[in-house]
Amino acid sequence: MKIRVGFGYDVHRLVPDCDLWLGGIKINHTLGLLGHSDADVLIHAICDAMLGAANMRDIGYHFPDKSEVYKGIDSKILLAKTTELIASKGYKVGNVDATICAEQPKLNPYIPQMQQTLSKILQVDVEDISIKATTTEKLGFTGREEGISAYAVVLIEKE
Repeated sequence: MKIRVGFGYDVHRLVPDCDLWLGGIKINHTLGLLGHSDADVLIHAICDAMLGAANMRDIGYHFPDKSEVYKGIDSKILLAKTTELIASKGYKVGNVDATICAEQPKLNPYIPQMQQTLSKILQVDVEDISIKATTTEKLGFTGREEGISAYAVVLIEKE
């Protein structure tokens, strides 16, 4: 079996009048993330990690933010398409380890639902999806609640 590891990172600005989507679920909050798609930073970081592990460039290459096709798209669709892309090279996801950086809202109550959502799309056990939430202790753009970022490491496997 061949295994590879990829790393992903994404950040989006928090603004009023946008929905907050993280890990494929809508979270009730006064601010949401601004982006060409639904701006789900967690899914975007996971996609980049998957694509990087398979040496297939990045999410912007496959799903450009200049394309009207992807305007407002549900990031769960992008994750499913990314799963298909790596499968075209014979890979499948082994596990995901991800961290979301946000001051507000508190995300721990939402993590089990995020894990369930992502495990269905990635076709892996919930136990293979690790999601952590942290703050930046009021430092930087995250601390000032100007944006949310996410980091992900993904192991992919090929028989």
